[in-house]
Amino acid sequence: MFDFRPRLLDSVKGYDQQRFAKDVGAGLTVGVVALPLAMAFAIASGLKPEAGLFTAIIAGFIVSVLGGSRVQIGGPAGAFIVIVYGIVERYGLANLVIATAMSGVMLFTMGVFKMGTLVRFIPISVIIGFTNGIAVLVALSQVKDFLGLQISNLPANFFGMGQTLFMALPSFNPTATALALACLALIVAWQFGLPRLIKNTVLAERLRLIPGSVLALVIATAVVELLDLPVQTVGSKFGGIPSGLPALVWPTLSWETARFLFIPATTLAMLGAIESLLCARVADGMIDDRHNPNQELMAQGIANFITPFFGGMPATGTIARTVTNVKGGATSPVAGIVHALTLLIVMLVAAPLAKSIPLAAMAAILMFVAWNMGEWREFLHLRQYRMPYRATLLAVFFLTVVFDLTVAVEVGLVAACVTFIYRISSLSRDEPLSSDDYPELLDLEGQVSAHRLYGALFFGAVKLIEDLQDHLPARTLLLDLKNVIYIDSSGADSLNDLARACHKNRVRLVICGLMHQPQDIAKRSGFANAVGLENIHPDVATAVKASAGLSHLDAELPPSAP
Repeated sequence: MFDFRPRLLDSVKGYDQQRFAKDVGAGLTVGVVALPLAMAFAIASGLKPEAGLFTAIIAGFIVSVLGGSRVQIGGPAGAFIVIVYGIVERYGLANLVIATAMSGVMLFTMGVFKMGTLVRFIPISVIIGFTNGIAVLVALSQVKDFLGLQISNLPANFFGMGQTLFMALPSFNPTATALALACLALIVAWQFGLPRLIKNTVLAERLRLIPGSVLALVIATAVVELLDLPVQTVGSKFGGIPSGLPALVWPTLSWETARFLFIPATTLAMLGAIESLLCARVADGMIDDRHNPNQELMAQGIANFITPFFGGMPATGTIARTVTNVKGGATSPVAGIVHALTLLIVMLVAAPLAKSIPLAAMAAILMFVAWNMGEWREFLHLRQYRMPYRATLLAVFFLTVVFDLTVAVEVGLVAACVTFIYRISSLSRDEPLSSDDYPELLDLEGQVSAHRLYGALFFGAVKLIEDLQDHLPARTLLLDLKNVIYIDSSGADSLNDLARACHKNRVRLVICGLMHQPQDIAKRSGFANAVGLENIHPDVATAVKASAGLSHLDAELPPSAP
């Protein structure tokens, strides 16, 4: 049943002036934090800086109004940089609009069909692998501006990127590098304790509200403007940012184009779903709440469908800005709405000042973002995990960096599925029943072979049934299925094969302990009829007594299997 209920409707119940003041304060803080990040993400993605601002404004507003979380902040994210850059380089800017809109449709569809919880089934090894890989590529993509290299077009692939950077080393700009290093040092120092050194508690608390990235950006811009440093700026590279609202852009749509963009769009949708729902889960833990994953996916889908037609880029939930929103005291989606309006006002009023922002400062900010994005400690802890986990994480990381994110995720999911199948199949086992457990079997030795099966009878564990089929007893085969928790179609088919083999070899097949799903699949697959209702018993004791009572008779032929 279609269920569309934004969290905003429930959050404003009992809303008062005190909560509104907290939301406004948090929204203003997040808006300041989002300003440099939005422009930096857009520039790193091969787009103009206003693309990031438009996305933070439009998508941020939509996600807050229609989303399933009280405090989620939507906008451009560092995880999209590599994918967006590759799409722009390979397909062009117009096709990025189409791919983003397609991903929006996919996200909305996932929400409608309540697939939000399925994202949680993606193994953590795959998530960490591609997150760390993206972080490496983001950092590598910023080397150009960090060193002030003169490169007109940086390739999206790892080897092409490395070769181009190496060939451009003679154009190294020491001024840009010094500026970038100073900005990075300031951000790190501010992040890890500079405000804590101030003894005035009130002043320290206020200083903590100022993001290090914003402080570095303001100081770097002022230094470049006052000293007229020979570094590339937003104005010299892009001509600044517009001081007006974006216009509607409608690209040419065709089935041929959409067909080629299906894989990139799917990648955007999957990554957007993972990022937004993981971010929402982090926020839930901070505010002791529970988000609606399906509503969040629908909101993300609407945002990604609308935003690209107004000059934006792909959007998702952003952990850094969401955490800032929570720490700022946000109580409802109103804070996210204020954040979007803050960015809009800043863009309309202060757009001329953006011309002097140095790209080296942007590169330093993204270097810091890339470092925070990665789960680097997981590499040190790999020895604590089993080989399948290590192999999956490292394979996804390597493939993300060297080849392609889509390939990495596909290979990672396949590897994780194979590992899971192997693990579950190893838990399925066959345990022969002895006369120590059931004394009645002592008199039936050589005539009745009794087995208790454990686990799941699925396509990865049908060898258990095949082994029984290859070693049939003389008279009766008794199977206790009480501890079988699941039987799939392959398992049911193998059981029917066993029933046919028993019929052919004049062996009575006795079943006991069928319950719940296995009992239902036994009826629907025809296995129960193949065995015969007279040979199906509730427990082992009853089945053994029935077998003993028939031991003096010739083995009856069970009904013919369908």
